Amino acid sequence: MSLMMKKYIFYLLVLICAGTIQAQTLSQAKRLFENGEFGKAKEAFAKLIKRSPSSAEVNYFYGASLYETGELDKCVPYLEKSAKRDYIGAFRYLGKAYADLYRYDEAVDNYETHIEWLEEKNRNTELAEAELSELRKKARMFKSVEKVTVIDSFVVNKKQFLDAYKISATSGKIQMNDNGDGTIYENEMGNKRIASEMKDSLMQLFTQIRLLDGWSDKENIESLNDSCNLNYPFMMGDGTTLYFASDGEGTLGGYDIYVTRYDSEDNTYLRPSNLGMPFNSTANDYLYAIDELNNLGWFVSDREQPADTVCVYVFIPNETKQMYNYEATDPQVIKDAATLRSIQSTWTDENQVREGKQRLAALKYAKEEATKKAEFHFIIDDSATYTSITDFLSKEAQSSYRKLMQKEKDLNLLKNTLEQKRQEYGNANAAGKKQLEPSILDLEKRIPQLKKEVEALTMETRRLEIERLRK
Repeated sequence: MSLMMKKYIFYLLVLICAGTIQAQTLSQAKRLFENGEFGKAKEAFAKLIKRSPSSAEVNYFYGASLYETGELDKCVPYLEKSAKRDYIGAFRYLGKAYADLYRYDEAVDNYETHIEWLEEKNRNTELAEAELSELRKKARMFKSVEKVTVIDSFVVNKKQFLDAYKISATSGKIQMNDNGDGTIYENEMGNKRIASEMKDSLMQLFTQIRLLDGWSDKENIESLNDSCNLNYPFMMGDGTTLYFASDGEGTLGGYDIYVTRYDSEDNTYLRPSNLGMPFNSTANDYLYAIDELNNLGWFVSDREQPADTVCVYVFIPNETKQMYNYEATDPQVIKDAATLRSIQSTWTDENQVREGKQRLAALKYAKEEATKKAEFHFIIDDSATYTSITDFLSKEAQSSYRKLMQKEKDLNLLKNTLEQKRQEYGNANAAGKKQLEPSILDLEKRIPQLKKEVEALTMETRRLEIERLRK
């Protein structure tokens, strides 16, 4: 055999081996993607795309991996390149990406092309058609963006977002529930509550009525609660209009804000309506609250925010819904309005903005002054709320309240300790987890017991003071 022939065979073997290795690598990368290991799949396809930059298949899987790991802007060029070569799956993922970028017309077009290809290949179209149906709902919302004047926004810690709500007392009170995973709305009279609480692994809405010795048992709002999470309720002053957040079917993404009204004849709530954009987005949006006295509204969103922060928006409610003219307005203007990327772009009436800011400043000042003066807020009954230990007429009630304050401090300390240990548990190795388990289990037992003690002391304090007031 000649030297030239030996070289030819050698190079041929090298090419065959290289092709076999690349085929194995592609197969392994696809398996990672199909198993939902998108981070690892992205890393694998990042290497493959350098070797095969024109491959429709590699471009699709790399683009889809980028999408699944949240790199929205980066994924589009790869998916577009794959779609140009008619790779079927690319049209679906490109539709998803366009929708998240508020390019809904292009998103719908790509989904329709995806379904056409599936039909041509005699493949099942059920999932794609269901997704297209939801996408068209979102596209209709985008074409009906409400004109809203947003006068201010605050980026705050996710756990303390309620501190940014400065609603007047006439609008009721909002507070976190005991577990810190939802809120309780209490009306101005202090005799009715709507609360969110975990039940059967879902956040649900419940009502309570104030009794002489505390609150009634929680009553499930069956006409609203369904197979999804419902949270963050707020009732308007009419006692009929209820706003809440849901992550069920038809949302733009995560929690969306909905409105419903109570039907007193049927003793049920009517079918809820999605508030649409800009109040809702592809992120979580919740706790829509209106201060009718000051004509100001609040809602919170984690759109484009780090995991531990949210943005609270303050707006001027419209008496009637006003929408942008989709056909006659620049698409970028519609997108900016829908996403609230710049609240200044909503300032079309200088007097309205100035007056709204003045009302907000007055509310902030009033709240700050009230906080300075009040040591605490303890409700005795419908007609009395104490803010200082000297307000108590009964010495026994005063003593009971001091015990209550200490119990509440102990409870908060235990809650914080439990949260810290749970975080340590999540970051620990197997040995560390085993070491932490007994203390976590002990805290999980002690906290409910302490909560009962706090509730008992609360009721006892009220009872003692009410008895003294009646003398």
